[in-house]
Amino acid sequence: MKELSNKAIPKVSRSLLADFSKERENTDVGSKVKKSILYILLVLGAATMLIPFIWMVSTSLKTPGETVAMPPVWIPDILQIGNYAEAFEAAPFGRYFLNSVFVTVLSTAGELITTILAAFAFAKIEFYGKNILFTLLIATMMVPGEILIIPNFVTLSNMGLINTYAALIVPYLASVFSVFMLKQSFQSVPKELHYAAKVDGCSDFRFLWTIMVPLAKSSIVAITILKIIGSWNAFMWPLIVTNDRALRTLPVGLQAFTTEAGTQYELLMAAATIVVIPMVIVYLFLQKYIIMGISKSGLKG
Repeated sequence: MKELSNKAIPKVSRSLLADFSKERENTDVGSKVKKSILYILLVLGAATMLIPFIWMVSTSLKTPGETVAMPPVWIPDILQIGNYAEAFEAAPFGRYFLNSVFVTVLSTAGELITTILAAFAFAKIEFYGKNILFTLLIATMMVPGEILIIPNFVTLSNMGLINTYAALIVPYLASVFSVFMLKQSFQSVPKELHYAAKVDGCSDFRFLWTIMVPLAKSSIVAITILKIIGSWNAFMWPLIVTNDRALRTLPVGLQAFTTEAGTQYELLMAAATIVVIPMVIVYLFLQKYIIMGISKSGLKG
């Protein structure tokens, strides 16, 4: 049968099959080379991002002599765990940590409430001027945040809120980007589902919390994570609106400690590690939700 089938195949077809197989082999080799180059670039990029972090943690565990040694010492002979305790004694980082947690939790909770309500209104409720209002909100995203610092400061000053926790929280209770992102996710839910729920006597508020929020869980989690990271790392605004040392958040406290600690690099890096580690842990464990939420909302890079 093999001999018959081989004889039945014209010579031209055999040559075409041979050319096709060679071309396929060349394509496979080319794709493997491209993948190898891509992986190398990714490894180099990851190393560029990780080396400063590794150096920070390493320096936080060194002696004063090892921090300035040449050539640089990557692995300390003896891990100086006491540097962290000394950094806590040199500045009230415990208080700074609690302040950061307090501000982050309240501002995140407030933004989630305003974002969910606003996104639902723009996505599912019909009212006069909805599209114009949403366009104006989106247009504010083109305004640099630095331009709003002075107007916001003057407003809070007139309200007597400067140097209070309210000054750290109130300006962060809403986010146009979060509203836009969640609105895109809400719009993916069919309108027929909303109409059917209303026919059955379900109110808009109940429909929002029992149906819409669970369906948009990935986007809400992504917004929450991004908000937590942003609030935790906020520096400029807390620095401007707080003068009392007891109100400092971790980034502001770290900046002040940089001046107070002078050339004690091991203590500086220990304090920096205290600031960075919580957000690194949050991002490592929850990064999949950020990717999932952005992909489901329809946003592209």
